[in-house]
Amino acid sequence: MFPDDADTLVQLFLSRAAADPDRPAVVHRRNDTFVPVTWGELLCDVRRAAAGFQGVGVAAGDRVVQVSENRYEWIVCDLAIMLAAGVHVPVHAGLSGPQIAFQIRDSGAKVVVVSGGDHRAKLGRELAADVTCVTFESCSDTHGGPDAMLWEEFIARAENSAGADVARSSPPRQKGDSLATILYTSGTTGDPKGVMLSHRNLLSNTRATVEAVGTSDEDLRLSILPWSHVFARTCDLYTWLACGCTLAIAEGREQVIANCAELAPTVINAVPYFYEKLFRHLDQHQLLETPGSLQSLLGGRMRLCCSGGAALPRHVEQMFDRQQLLLLQGYGLTETSPVISTGTPTHRKAGSVGLPLPGVEVRVAGDGEVLSRGPHIMQGYYDNRDATGQAIRDGWFHTGDLGRLDDEGYLFITGRKKEMIVLATGKNISPVNLETLLVEDPLIAQALVVGEGRKYLAALIVPDPDALKQQIIERRIPVLSSHQALVHPDVSALYRERIDRRLANVSAGEQVRQFQLLGRGFTPESDELTPTLKLRRGIIQDNFAKEIEAMYE
Repeated sequence: MFPDDADTLVQLFLSRAAADPDRPAVVHRRNDTFVPVTWGELLCDVRRAAAGFQGVGVAAGDRVVQVSENRYEWIVCDLAIMLAAGVHVPVHAGLSGPQIAFQIRDSGAKVVVVSGGDHRAKLGRELAADVTCVTFESCSDTHGGPDAMLWEEFIARAENSAGADVARSSPPRQKGDSLATILYTSGTTGDPKGVMLSHRNLLSNTRATVEAVGTSDEDLRLSILPWSHVFARTCDLYTWLACGCTLAIAEGREQVIANCAELAPTVINAVPYFYEKLFRHLDQHQLLETPGSLQSLLGGRMRLCCSGGAALPRHVEQMFDRQQLLLLQGYGLTETSPVISTGTPTHRKAGSVGLPLPGVEVRVAGDGEVLSRGPHIMQGYYDNRDATGQAIRDGWFHTGDLGRLDDEGYLFITGRKKEMIVLATGKNISPVNLETLLVEDPLIAQALVVGEGRKYLAALIVPDPDALKQQIIERRIPVLSSHQALVHPDVSALYRERIDRRLANVSAGEQVRQFQLLGRGFTPESDELTPTLKLRRGIIQDNFAKEIEAMYE
């Protein structure tokens, strides 16, 4: 599966393309149909793009920012930047112009690749004149910034250059410890930091993940997560390179189920939010207990689903068990390339995030913090020695997560150090545990527990609109609008009952005394969720400050 002598991702890709030039590598939507691209065709496109980067002056170690949704050209860019010995800096496509500009400036990028006019317009005058801008799609209005070079022109200009000859013959020499990418953290607790990951970091984690989970070159892997996040980068893209299967690019978050029906994939990686949506869909159609309904929803051939990025609700885990479909939960961070531990087809335990990967060390410090050591640990934060020194001490990376290891070595994550709530009574409480319990109820789509410095806990609750509507009809609650529903005493009583039921087995100090039903959910567009759908607690509490204060009056 792996070429034994591959020391970099470039070598891995070149070996794969040489071994399987005529096999389908990628399937993506083009002109209303999914079309295949072979490994040989992909290699040709990557070499041409690498020549393009060299043609605009990208040399070893130069940073190239890419701002784009998932698309075929994203993969070409990633591999071409590395083939040219550059450093890929992928930026989440949903970020605002100033947020994108910060990462461009902080990384010192020489070239910026954007998908089209929308992303170019976000930057406006934020993009420095000495930064080359390339766009996959034409964009006439640059909002006062420098012009953008169209992708085809970018490629054509380098076709007959010296750079093309270099890219087509042999790649620039790189080693395992050469910097491959800088990925910026989500910024849930402050400004984003640039995580430096080497080829060895990513390749070792890819190898260990494939060894633990297992995969096949016959798989059709449907990729739905943004590749600007390391979970999808390693566990979709690089495991795909390693095993030589076919990678299908989902059209978007709302088209995943339709893509499953059309393509019948066998493997999928996703965050708990996606699996929760599957649960709610089956629940609303009264199919939770119908054998095979989940498999049918996912196209009929699914053999393996993996979850990461956040805690997996227990009721979702139980649904997969009842439906006899394998769902593995893993754990990791951007700084760990990312996988630290994962369940496997033969070793998994309810509620745990599995066993440490081969070659990965895990221990729990005296204060409960999870620490890890091994070849997967980042090189450090870009241009930030102080933050690096705080995160990596005596060779151990401090995750910031709280957890425990059981007698069999399974890891359980119990909370986040910086997210601990300290009540006025002095009691320490992990809000994540309570929020996980709350969203297990079909009536609750999202929840944020608050109470720092207060006498008791309260919660902001986002109702599931379809489930609530069904309950209103069944209970004949007289409401004429969604706003009336949120304030109707019968609806409030219904949610009081559900909250108490979900928290029946936690301590008295962990009970939610007050709650507020919200008329909208937390979204990445409002900056209340990270691109990987984690809660940005500070921003949510700022945005709903009045509602929170009302619960403590």
